[in-house]
Amino acid sequence: MIKGSKICGISDLDTLNFIINHPYPPQFIGFICNYKKSSRYVGGEKLNVLLKLDKKKSNFVAVLVKPDEDILEEIKHLPFDYYQIYDSSPEKIKEIKQKYNKKIITALTIKDKIDVKKYQLFSEVTDIYLFDSKGYEKSMAFDHSLIKKIKINKPLMIAGNIQVSDNLDNYKKKADIIDISGGLETSGVKDKSKINIFLNKMKKVQNET
Repeated sequence: MIKGSKICGISDLDTLNFIINHPYPPQFIGFICNYKKSSRYVGGEKLNVLLKLDKKKSNFVAVLVKPDEDILEEIKHLPFDYYQIYDSSPEKIKEIKQKYNKKIITALTIKDKIDVKKYQLFSEVTDIYLFDSKGYEKSMAFDHSLIKKIKINKPLMIAGNIQVSDNLDNYKKKADIIDISGGLETSGVKDKSKINIFLNKMKKVQNET
């Protein structure tokens, strides 16, 4: 059952303001905090400006790839509700969770069944699981059927080249939360018309479930 959505890779005030004030805002809004290879990366100075906006009904998510102490200290004062962490051990994530008192989205990049099974290692530290492709800054897909049969007693978020034109009903049996980024862009820039279409479609799907 789809319970919510996440729009990731926000990097400008105009788009953020549009999303927050949409009639059907997403449950989560993600900011790329330390992965400089991504065109959606947002540095500390800009993050400080963006996150001054009232988040209203949404949760702010810091997207972090193998975060070190420097970035964690740099963002600790910002009003993030969740840290979405890639490429870190369960022990490291536990340490981060305890020190910074944040909810955790453990992001697992998936190629095959072996990758899927890794979720079991993070059960004690995770609030939400995210199953993503191995594309990182590239919009790549993975075989979503790989996660169709797993049973997790925590919310499951799904990403990996999801498009605004997709039939969102197809995700109902696979995930609780849809995470979309590149699918809401035109020429690499967030497109408010696509965001509007997606959020309206999400509202319709949630009303049906």
